[in-house]
Amino acid sequence: MIAVKALARLGGTATRHQLRLAVVHWRQVDAALEAGAIVRTARGHFVLPSVQVGQAAAHRLSGTASHTTAALHHGWKVKTSPSEPHVTVRSKRSLPRGAGAGVVLHWRDLDADDVVGWVTTPRRTVIDCCLDLPFDEALSVFDSARRDGVQIGDVIARADWLPARQRNRVRRVAAASSARAAGPFESVLRAIALEVAGLVVKPQVQIRYDDFAARVDLADDDLRIVLEADSHEFHTSRKDFDRDCRRYNALVVRDWIVLRFTWEQVMFEPAVVRRMIEAAVTLRRSQGLWRRRAGQLAGAAARKQR
Repeated sequence: MIAVKALARLGGTATRHQLRLAVVHWRQVDAALEAGAIVRTARGHFVLPSVQVGQAAAHRLSGTASHTTAALHHGWKVKTSPSEPHVTVRSKRSLPRGAGAGVVLHWRDLDADDVVGWVTTPRRTVIDCCLDLPFDEALSVFDSARRDGVQIGDVIARADWLPARQRNRVRRVAAASSARAAGPFESVLRAIALEVAGLVVKPQVQIRYDDFAARVDLADDDLRIVLEADSHEFHTSRKDFDRDCRRYNALVVRDWIVLRFTWEQVMFEPAVVRRMIEAAVTLRRSQGLWRRRAGQLAGAAARKQR
């Protein structure tokens, strides 16, 4: 169904306005609701049904809904909505054969302050995603949690009680996270860019000139490289398309390399995306920009020593 596909691309949770931007008619939303393909959690707010399934599974297993199932319950966006709910049970718990069918089980002892109702707390949800999910998925959750007001210091403080290896996993994702990220699409693209040596991108960067200004998804100011997560949701009219073309051209003539990636490329072809970003960094090196930046840094260090 169109509404289900759009909701998944939007991170598993969305408002009616966000679905409308994704060109989903209200009749399609109502049809999906009637079919049980999506669930209304509040007036004008929708999620995929894995949250309700997770609540039922947690109750059946006397466990706690966790990871991306808990993230969706908290209203956060995720890279991929789980096809099966995540449930955490006590580490020494013995389950009957087949009891965990259709559920992603995690064995972990949770403290009383790690659980609220039938789900893990926001802080614990972030930590569990950092520990058990791939980096890009964990980063998407951490970014969304920070947009929702979760404090990075609270997460780090709770993670300090973990063994060193687990603590370091949480700290790595925390260091890369940002409340400025627009959504999972951009978070996953940033995770790919972080794998490219020599590239340091920041989310939602404002580029300003006397006669021009633009906000871009990701940018490395030193290398003058822009990465755009191009989503069809924001290019639904000729006016939007015209504005985007003008913005792109204005950046290019000011010597910015602008790489534009679709949702499908970022989500399903990360190796292709990474190679293209690496090629852009290599081009900047060949143009001497890499060496100029190194020289500027060395010069600044020398001046500080004087």
